[in-house]
This record gives sequence, C-alpha cells and structure tokens, in this order.
Amino acid sequence: MVRSLLPLLATGLLTLAACGDANKSTTESNTDSNMANTPAAGTDTTAGAGSAMGDSSAMSGDAMSGGAAKADPNGPTGPHKDDKEFMMTAAHSDQNEIQQSKMALAKGVTGMAKEMANKMIADHTKSTNDLKAIAAKKGVTLPTDMDAEHKAMAPAMEKLSGKEFEAKYMAQMQTDHQKTANTMAAHEKMTQDADLKAFIGKTLPVVEQHLGMAKQGSDMKM
Repeated sequence: MVRSLLPLLATGLLTLAACGDANKSTTESNTDSNMANTPAAGTDTTAGAGSAMGDSSAMSGDAMSGGAAKADPNGPTGPHKDDKEFMMTAAHSDQNEIQQSKMALAKGVTGMAKEMANKMIADHTKSTNDLKAIAAKKGVTLPTDMDAEHKAMAPAMEKLSGKEFEAKYMAQMQTDHQKTANTMAAHEKMTQDADLKAFIGKTLPVVEQHLGMAKQGSDMKM
C-alpha cells in the first residue's frame, strides 16, 4: 500500500515544483516589462515640457521688452529744415521730457513711471549739455523751456493724479520720444554737419531706449 502511494507522491511534488517555476518566471517577466517602461533614475522626464516652457518664456520676454522701438524718419517729426532749427527742436524736446518728469516726481509717481521720470531727467540733462557745447560753437542760443504745445497741455496734466496721471505721463512719453527719434533720424540724413551727425549718432539710441520703456509702460495699462 505504502509502495503504491510513493509514485503518486513523487508526481505531486514534481507538479508543484513546476508550477512554482512557472509563477517565478511570470513574475520576473512582468518585473522586467515594468522596468523597461520606467525611466531610469536621474532621467529628466520634463524635457519636452521644459522645451515648451522655454519657448513661452522667450515670447514673454519679447512682450515685456515693449516690442520694436525704432525711429521712423518718414513719420511725424519736429521742425528741422536746417541745423539751427533742428538744434532748437532738440533743445525743446529735452525740456519737454525734463519738466514733465519733474512734475511726475512731484506728484509721487511709482513703479515704472518713477523709474522713467528719473531716467528722463538724467539722460535729457546730459543730452542738453552735449547739445549746448555744439550750439555754442555755432553761435546758436538754445531755448530753456518747453515748446508751446507742451506748455499748453501742462495745466491739464497738473489736474491729474495717481494712476490716471501715470497712464497719461507714460503715453505722452511714448508720443514725444517717437517724434524726437523720427526727427533725429530724418535730420541725420540731411545734415552735413559732422558735430550734429556725431550728436545724433550718440543720442538717438538713448531716445529709442526711452521709447521702448514708454511703450512697455503703456502696454502694461498702468
């Protein structure tokens, strides 16, 4: 009886062993498959997303720069039929920006408007001094006040305050600097005066920078 059971017991043990090996093989196969689908440690899984974010950041930077801010010699200009008239116009332009910016600071502007006002006073004071040296060599007396147009708008500006004033100030800076840049670019093409050509060559990029700042401030809808 015992001898007849031994073959059956042996067969059962062999069957169990075979099942165990099969289960182990299946488990190892599943593990290998899962590892193949899992990124290796240290792999950057956000590469694609990072690329897209990089493009978005670049576009945002372009938007924040205020876009192109260039002179248009064919656009609206101030009077500049000859070198003397150009110098008078340039001197008025300096005073327009300086005095409007002093008004802005007196009204307590903040943020970009304050940054703009401080830069206008510093940069246009410098260009005034540069232009004075040229005018003195040529016997031209420069104006020391705003032009008639800006004098006329000053009372309305004085009545404004807060964000309303800041918005108006930045919009006016954009208008003024576009016209000044246009005037310089147009006169550079027609003048034969080496001193004025050098003055425009040095000053126009600064005016275009101011124009870019003003455009950025206006686009932000302060």
